[in-house]
Amino acid sequence: MEARDKQVLRSLRLELGAEVLVEGLVLQYLYQEGVLTENHVQEINAQTTGLRKTMLLLDILPSRGPKAFDTFLDSLQEFPWVREKLKKAREEAMTSLPAGLAFDIREGSFTRSTPVGGVHLFIRQGILST
Repeated sequence: MEARDKQVLRSLRLELGAEVLVEGLVLQYLYQEGVLTENHVQEINAQTTGLRKTMLLLDILPSRGPKAFDTFLDSLQEFPWVREKLKKAREEAMTSLPAGLAFDIREGSFTRSTPVGGVHLFIRQGILST
């Protein structure tokens, strides 16, 4: 999953948790499409509340590959208002950084992507501090 998409999930975490997204077909769709494993589904369903289930799903999604965010959006057929909010936040995140600049959540730094011979090189721009 791209850093931008991870940031979108993180920034909307509390709002998404309040929606109890794991009810209905969301988990089954993510399992069907290979984003979640059977163990993930069992672990999520073992949680005691809808909020905990949703929070665990949000913890798992960022590590599930490059198509996880788009597949998650597709899974939200029963929650079109949530899907639209995520799409809008993603579009805003895409326009908020200068072209070629990305935020690496793992490193807590901005990187600049420079295409060189079809390969993108990432150059550290600076580290954020709290």
